[in-house]
Order: sequence, then C-alpha cells, then structure tokens
Amino acid sequence: MSIIIREIEEHLKHVIIPFWLKLRDDTYGGFYGFMSNDLVLHKEAEKGCILNSRILWFFSSAYTVLKDVKLLEAARHAYSFLLQHCLDKQYGGVYWSVTYDGKPFDTMKHTYNQAFAVYALSAYYEASKEEEAKNLALLLFQCIETKCKDKTGYMEAFDQCFQEIPNEALSENNVLAHRTMNTALHLLEAYTELYKITRDDRVKGSLCEILDIFVNQIYSQELARLDVFFDASYHTLIDLQSYGHDIEASWLLDRAVEVLDLQEYRTKISPVTAALTDSVYKRGYDGHSVLNECENGIVNRHRIWWIQAESMVGFVNAYEKDTTKREYLEAVEHIWDFCKTYLFDNRPGSEWFWEVDENGIPYKEREIAGPWKCPYHNGRMCIELIRRGKQQ
Repeated sequence: MSIIIREIEEHLKHVIIPFWLKLRDDTYGGFYGFMSNDLVLHKEAEKGCILNSRILWFFSSAYTVLKDVKLLEAARHAYSFLLQHCLDKQYGGVYWSVTYDGKPFDTMKHTYNQAFAVYALSAYYEASKEEEAKNLALLLFQCIETKCKDKTGYMEAFDQCFQEIPNEALSENNVLAHRTMNTALHLLEAYTELYKITRDDRVKGSLCEILDIFVNQIYSQELARLDVFFDASYHTLIDLQSYGHDIEASWLLDRAVEVLDLQEYRTKISPVTAALTDSVYKRGYDGHSVLNECENGIVNRHRIWWIQAESMVGFVNAYEKDTTKREYLEAVEHIWDFCKTYLFDNRPGSEWFWEVDENGIPYKEREIAGPWKCPYHNGRMCIELIRRGKQQ
C-alpha cells in the first residue's frame, strides 16, 4: 500500500494539480468552465459555481497536506471569485452558474450547490485561517437551514428568490425527484467540515438530523444500499443502486461520526457503513474496478472516473476499521491499476477521462473539465489516502 500512496502523491503533484492550475482565468477570475475531450479550452463557457467551489475545496485541501504556497494562492483566487461573482448579494445563497466574465447566468439556487460552497469555505478557512470564510460558511449554513428545509428534510431546487421549483438538476434515470440521496450526502460532508472548524451547536444538531435521515429514510436495510430518488415523503421512486454513491457515503458517514464523536451515532452508523461497503464489494466490484449502477436488476458496466476514486477511499476506510478485510486493500490496488491503464488520459495537457465502456474505451463526448468534471473526486482520493498514509 505504501508504494501506491507514493505513486498517488506523485500523480497529484505532477498531473492533477498542474492540470487544474492551467485552467486558472487571470482575466476574469476563477477557473475556466469547460475543456472538451479534444483538449480545446472553451474560455467563454459559463462557469459553474459547483465547479468553482470544488476547485476552491481542492486547492485548499491540497495545501493542508502538501504545504505548497502556490496551492494556497490558487485557493485564494477561487475564493475571491466566489465572493465577487457566485454569491447573490440581494437574495442570498450561491447561483448555479455565472458567465465567463462573472455575471449571473443560471440564477437557480440549489441546496446541493449551497452545500458545496459551505464545504469549500470550511476547507479554505482550515487552510488560510481567514475568519471571513468561516463566517460566510456559517451564513450559508443558516441560509440552507431557514430557506431549504421543511419538517421532513431538505428541499432542493429553488429559483433566485428561494421559491421551490422542479428538481430537474439533480434528477436522472427518467424520474423527477423531490428529494435525493445525493443532496443529503453532500450536505452531510459540508456540515461535517463546518462543525469541525466551528464546533457550533446549531451545526451539530443539523448534522445529527442528517445522519438520522440516512439511517431512517435513505438506507434500505433489506437491500443493503442507499435508495437514490424520493418523493416529498421519502418514498423511493426507482429500483436503483448507485455503487459509487454507496461507497462514497460509507466513508463520509464514518467521517461525520468521527468528527461528532458521539457514541450514539457510532452505534447507529457503523453497521450501515459496513453493510454498504460489503454490498459494493460483492455486487459492484468485478475484481479490477467498480461498475456504475444497477437499475431494475440490470447492471450498467461503464466505469466512471469518480466512482473508482471514491471506491479507493471507501475500501481503505473499511480496511482501517477492520484489518482482517485484506480483500479491501487488494481491491484498492486493482482499482488503482485499472485507473492507470484506462482512466488516465496520457495525452499532454490532460488529466482523467470521465467514462470508459466495458472494454475500456473512452467516451469522446465526455469533457475533460466542466460543470461536473472537476478535481474533487480524484483529487480528494489522492489527498485522503496521503493523509491516511501519514497517520499510520
């Protein structure tokens, strides 16, 4: 495993970081919003605010591990863009996207998007110790809690004035969901990091509520998986297992419990995360990589970049909890080899492919960088495994 971690650190330093530094926009601020599969940089593409938040999180977190000042400076560049252009100073919250030169473009407010801003600002505070960032994260937390929440859980899609609209942005697989596991998951990670830097009792209370939602509403004990799309009352809308989200949730739920340090939630959550990991290993892992998803009993065998990255962290996390599970470490080694062989885009000036088919052939219509293609997952995998390696 130590050999893999050395390889991962070199990959982070010499591939992922240089690629995303190259996308910095020194004319209009932030980072360019789109690079197509042919490696053409579209400098006038809209800039997704989720993308900017994830880049802010990435450079902030990379700095805390590597202590390279150029990473903190890149994070400060992303932070400045968020402050000046992504925040709606009239109605509050963060836009969905802005134009290449920083004007509001898609003014939708989405709980998912607000969560990533909180996540990013918390990481930036940890890196920079700038009180303004922590205060802004708490302000957005309050915005979510007062404008995006009802008695059952969290609503998701809103117009600019926080009037609820159909949740098309986070719905897939031919369903229109009122609530999604995905939004709840990223609220969980955001509130975990915010609580870590603030120890605010309000954040603690909301984090516990989200953990309860996962245990009582989202997790299916019968099927050993997280359901994905729900109506307003948390009735599931589709027979779907997302292997990537299940393995990602396994370690993010454990991280939340670790930060909370409450035995009550350790007792509630540990069986869930163990079952999720076991389920993904037995159903989604094919001996060298993790498949996409299973809908109505039919497995989609495409391999997605972020699923492989999150699976590596999830399996390492599970092994650290139970070191008899050597098969999980072996899975990490095989997934890393798969990524090196099929998902690394070795063309000069590139990073990872988004998706390959079951034969390892990349999908050319999938961008290299864009609103959803970012350094958050593969960069986070590198950062997380380096951190864990240093703690051993």
